Amino acid sequence: MIEAVQNIFNIPDLRKRIAFMLALLAVYRIGAFIPTPGVDTTALKAFFESGSGTLFGFADMFTGGNLSNLTIFALGIMPYITASIILQLLTVVWPYLEKLSKEGELGRRKITTYTRYLTVVLGAVQSAGIAIALQQGQFVLNPGIGFILMTMLTLTTGTAFIMWLGEQITERGIGNGMSLIIFAGIVSGLPSAISEIYEKVSTQEWGVPTVVILVAVMIAVVAFIVLVERGQRRITVQYAKRVVGRRVLGGQSTHLPLRVNTGGVIPVIFASSILTFPQTFRLMAADSSWVARITDALRWGEPLYNLLNVAGIIFFCYFYTSIIFNPNEVADNMRKYGGFIPGIRPGKRTAEYVNSILTRITLVGALYLALIATIPEFIMVGFHAQNLPIIGPSLDNILPNFATRGLGVTFYFGGTSLLIVVGVAMDTIQMVESQLIMRHYDGFLKKGRIRGRRG
Repeated sequence: MIEAVQNIFNIPDLRKRIAFMLALLAVYRIGAFIPTPGVDTTALKAFFESGSGTLFGFADMFTGGNLSNLTIFALGIMPYITASIILQLLTVVWPYLEKLSKEGELGRRKITTYTRYLTVVLGAVQSAGIAIALQQGQFVLNPGIGFILMTMLTLTTGTAFIMWLGEQITERGIGNGMSLIIFAGIVSGLPSAISEIYEKVSTQEWGVPTVVILVAVMIAVVAFIVLVERGQRRITVQYAKRVVGRRVLGGQSTHLPLRVNTGGVIPVIFASSILTFPQTFRLMAADSSWVARITDALRWGEPLYNLLNVAGIIFFCYFYTSIIFNPNEVADNMRKYGGFIPGIRPGKRTAEYVNSILTRITLVGALYLALIATIPEFIMVGFHAQNLPIIGPSLDNILPNFATRGLGVTFYFGGTSLLIVVGVAMDTIQMVESQLIMRHYDGFLKKGRIRGRRG
């Protein structure tokens, strides 16, 4: 591995690509310290600290703290992600976009152009909403229409610039630009997390066993994520021999890979964002008693929150997988090129067979995502079993304190962010290794190759 790292700096083109990527990521981080004009950042940061479990805190995680500080990159890459998901969903129901998606590179370019336009529109709408909300919350030094227009211009331009940075990293860097920007925003909180742990150890609030358990759990969770993200169910596909002129084509055996976690991190994002709406609504209706009761039952560690979160992750896993993977289309393409699954008739039976396998492994992937999403919650606040009806007080007396109260760890990486960090790191290492092997250098491993989530 040391030799492979040295080879990275020995290849001029690869060295320039990595340096270019790091330079643009540095530009993105510099923007995190440039505030939007006319905002009382001290009062705004205190507001975000009080609403860490709301939709605002969830969005602030993806922007690397830019939203709570209201910098010029406050919207982050979220408008682009939202626009991409919207167009991906519309591709299924709008024939025009479905036709474009099948036209190859030219069609993909048009969809990318529409994504850019929709990103700017969403950025303008969101920035206008933020500006109005800031004025109503009395976080503005000089309120008025001028502040609203200035905020819209600043935040929308910042989102467009971040989108341009991501595209440049994809084209002239090592690829995966948008994911790397999210990665940089999340990882930027790692030094503060380590500093907080060190402070608790130095003040003897935590003992050595607690730190050892925490590190062991984090390593185990990361290893588990790597294992499952690389997991595939390979279906053997045989291609019949065909004679075209004097050549014999086909007769080969290959496989159809079905990922265990087809939906990626999207189901966790959807489920978590929906559950943050009640907490966000409470900030707007603080005097309502019934809203307070609902939001208290939907806080982290509460049984109802865990139940709805797991159910939401499972639902969105199946929903998103059904959108991005069509067994009927796979079966038709397989039959068109003379392929078949041994023992399964081509056409409808093949689609049913692939769909049955995909249904089973999607359940495994959904349970995996639910487990990863709840482990950080267990470490931080535990499971509040005492709030369960009837059996709650008895369980609270039986279970140890760390199970019902947690370890009190405010570690920065939650379930969603940890999935993103590990997944993007795997993809990045795979792309660097592909560049090395393409230039006839050894990869990071002597035997085999590192595979990312789609490798």
